[in-house]
Amino acid sequence: MSATLGKAAAENFPVAPAFLPRAWRDGLTAVYGYARLVDDIGDGDLVPGGRDAVLLGLDPAAADDRLAMLDALETDLLRVFGSADGPPRHPLLLALRPVADAHGLTPEPFLGLIEANRQDQRVRRYETYGDLLAYCELSANPVGRLVLSLTGTGTPERIRLSDAVCTALQIVEHVQDVAEDLGRDRIYLPAEDMRRFHVSEADLGAPTAGASVRALVAFESERARALLDEGLPLVGSVHGRLRLLLAGFVGGGRAALRAVTAAGFDVLPGPPKPTKSGLLREVATVLRTAPRKR
Repeated sequence: MSATLGKAAAENFPVAPAFLPRAWRDGLTAVYGYARLVDDIGDGDLVPGGRDAVLLGLDPAAADDRLAMLDALETDLLRVFGSADGPPRHPLLLALRPVADAHGLTPEPFLGLIEANRQDQRVRRYETYGDLLAYCELSANPVGRLVLSLTGTGTPERIRLSDAVCTALQIVEHVQDVAEDLGRDRIYLPAEDMRRFHVSEADLGAPTAGASVRALVAFESERARALLDEGLPLVGSVHGRLRLLLAGFVGGGRAALRAVTAAGFDVLPGPPKPTKSGLLREVATVLRTAPRKR
């Protein structure tokens, strides 16, 4: 459990910063722990030894069977919501149960994250940008919707804006992690865009990016930047500490894109990461420029 939660520090945005009320921090930490566990199962990044498989009621050897693990996780998730026998077995889901009860959460966003990771086992390439957006609807947008639910601020317009921000953050991650994803035999850069910029899969496997790859990464980065701009009014639609939290999400995405730009859009040696000072500057800019809704 601690190994999973410990990965929060590597994210582009703050997960549960200390300035938030304790109830919000507990809720965000529980949701992050669940989301991180789902991704670790889907990516094959669980701690060796099969402990997570045992916790989910499977044989330790099943830890390498990602689809079986995701199925077992879904069953345990249903225990969180009282739709299966007994209490949740995995400690991360056991921690999620009181949060779900306290905030009236529903299973659908959590199930979307599982389905996204099932899709990762079946789909290794995305033909169009529309296909990628449909994937982000499962893999990223549920997280933002959960943040709004946890803070009691969900409205149709805020959900729309949140979806734009979350999709942007997912695309930023795909742009940063081109080499890592290729190592898992996954390419999230749309094939139609690769053809447009004359980029082959072999080009993505090079030690450094050529001009065509850099142009493609710049193009996808601009798409993410436009989505962050589209979602910017979300920050101005709320007040107080929630406004600061959401500014952290948007600012984190912008800071990551600035790091990609500073690297000349060469993401192949490894993901360019923003500095802490760069992140703080972007958050300050978001807070200053986000349109306020009264």
